[in-house]
Amino acid sequence: MTKPPKLLFLDCDSTLSAIEGIDELARLRGPAVLGQIETMTRHAMDGKVTLDSIFARRLEIIQPRRADLAKVAALYLERVEPTARETLETLRAAGWTPVILSGGFRPAILPLAEFLGIKRVEAVELFYDSHGGYAGFDEECPMVRSGGKPRRIQAIKHELSPERAVMVGDGVSDLEARDAVDLMVGFGGFVARPAVREGAAAFVRRLDELPRLLTDHFG
Repeated sequence: MTKPPKLLFLDCDSTLSAIEGIDELARLRGPAVLGQIETMTRHAMDGKVTLDSIFARRLEIIQPRRADLAKVAALYLERVEPTARETLETLRAAGWTPVILSGGFRPAILPLAEFLGIKRVEAVELFYDSHGGYAGFDEECPMVRSGGKPRRIQAIKHELSPERAVMVGDGVSDLEARDAVDLMVGFGGFVARPAVREGAAAFVRRLDELPRLLTDHFG
């Protein structure tokens, strides 16, 4: 009989990599657009506005093209958290299965996931027209609205019946998942958000702190 997995859900932006993908897409449109999008993103990650209220609007402003996502994919790799790859190797050896759970964009995240050896990526799909222009996003994806991460975690838990589940992330959208997992770990290696530091059961500033933390917590 196959042993139930131990699931490690990991946010991507400002956790597995230093960047915020949506901000980097905005940067390609110039400083005025970047400033507008950065403010919207920061307010959502700090819990000042709901994700629902800004998700579609940010994309409408930026109109990201397929080629733009390839540029952001390269940035994810350039700015990867320094200890991520080795840490995930250690955790896989200890029986953990990493899953990226992100409100970011799947086309940009997939190369990072491949680099880190993460096979499952739960993120938002973007659509393009025949010329590579922006044609919308998957509006049914849970991560495009507040409370989406815990809903997706519950669905995956129903699918896989894990032995345990842990969430690691830097934002309020990650903190929303604390009741859906056995341990919520806040991450502050790139951005230390007070709400996450105070609301998470544990808090780390480097991913290589995770193996000992998980061993201490679960034995």
